[in-house]
Amino acid sequence: MPGSYPLFWRLAVQLLGVCILIAWGAWYWSGFIEQRTAYLSSAAQQQLHTYANEAQQAWLDDGADGVERWVEHMAAVEPGIWVAVIGRNLESLGRTPFTAQEFSHLRRLRSVDGPMSHRVKGLPYIGIPFAEAEQLDQQGQVVIQLPRRFVPEGFTWSMQVLLQGVVPAVLALLLCLLIYRQVIAPLGYLLDQVNALGDDNLAARVSPRLSQRQDELGRLGRAFDRMAERLDKTVSLQRQLLRDVSHELRTPLSRLRVAGECANDVVELRQRMEREVESMQVLVDDTLELVWLDTEQPRLEHQDIDVAALWDLLCDDACFESAWHPSRLRCELPENCRVRGHLNSLAQAMENILRNAIRHSPAQGCVYLRGQRVAQGWLLHIEDEGGGVADAELETIFEPFTRLQAARPGGEGFGLGLAIARGAVRLQGGELWADNGDTGLRLWLHLKSV
Repeated sequence: MPGSYPLFWRLAVQLLGVCILIAWGAWYWSGFIEQRTAYLSSAAQQQLHTYANEAQQAWLDDGADGVERWVEHMAAVEPGIWVAVIGRNLESLGRTPFTAQEFSHLRRLRSVDGPMSHRVKGLPYIGIPFAEAEQLDQQGQVVIQLPRRFVPEGFTWSMQVLLQGVVPAVLALLLCLLIYRQVIAPLGYLLDQVNALGDDNLAARVSPRLSQRQDELGRLGRAFDRMAERLDKTVSLQRQLLRDVSHELRTPLSRLRVAGECANDVVELRQRMEREVESMQVLVDDTLELVWLDTEQPRLEHQDIDVAALWDLLCDDACFESAWHPSRLRCELPENCRVRGHLNSLAQAMENILRNAIRHSPAQGCVYLRGQRVAQGWLLHIEDEGGGVADAELETIFEPFTRLQAARPGGEGFGLGLAIARGAVRLQGGELWADNGDTGLRLWLHLKSV
């Protein structure tokens, strides 16, 4: 499934990655900033240490009385803030003993250089040891409820908006831009090409940047190019056929007009009309068949075909039409030459090739059918003795209404036979091309084997 929908999986991975990045980033940076902003500032720490030094000095100068006077002083300096000076065993170094509630504060003391949790309600209680307390006979520390002006700001509302709102929104916007660049922009470009194609710009094609992508949009671009090329080819063929048919019809119509104006013999006029009408009928039938092969491309039912037997039937008809002796149509196929294809289409293709070879063969010339087995099927070729054509015109002979009278004898026909033959062979998965053999033009047919 991932190989079938690469664009889907690419977008899914990108979306999942951005979501994980947003969640992880919000969690990590929120915790990081909250932790970094939970510490007391340098000024606050300095002030608290100053209070501790004052309390230590009061204790050293006047003992418990000095501590009491310092606590009263602190009540005036930091109104509403509980302050105490305690000894090693959490006893009060002043004259006033602790109440049970005050004593409970001593069990949740924080160090002055530690983080202040923002999740605990109320102001934290800080323990600040005396300076060089280990050198004193009586170790002690100051316990002070942190003044509100010293409380760290922590994870502020503006920072929350930035990390949990603005940054995710920017990442989501970048994801939208990425999706737009990968999906919406190519679709818009493809829509422009479709509109150009609808405005009769048959040369409209997608850029290689889109058609070379190995995902759904790349397949869509390549399908559009194939459709545009097919449409361009079909319209060009129809326009060319219209010009060529109109040109070809002028000749028999002109002859009919001249015959009608100058004929004195009714029988001769009737014969002339029959020939010209038959010629126009052949032209119209061949043209319609060529257009049908090119535009409809029907699905043909395939079957096993004995090529040698088919050749014998075609040779019988060709000898009857051309008065050739059967010995001049030679089959040199290996035994058991059987192909897989549509019998009527293959017969029509080989018949057109055979008629073309007979038409362009010199007097007493021969036509040969040979073949060999290849890895992908059978490779057959029909060769005449008409001298061949110029190498530059080997592909031109398959274009409708192409006649090379100057290169080969036999200028009859409208130049549709080989074009129809190639279309019939391609309908059954084969291919038809030409080259110059030892004696004349050689038409190659590559067909599927049984």
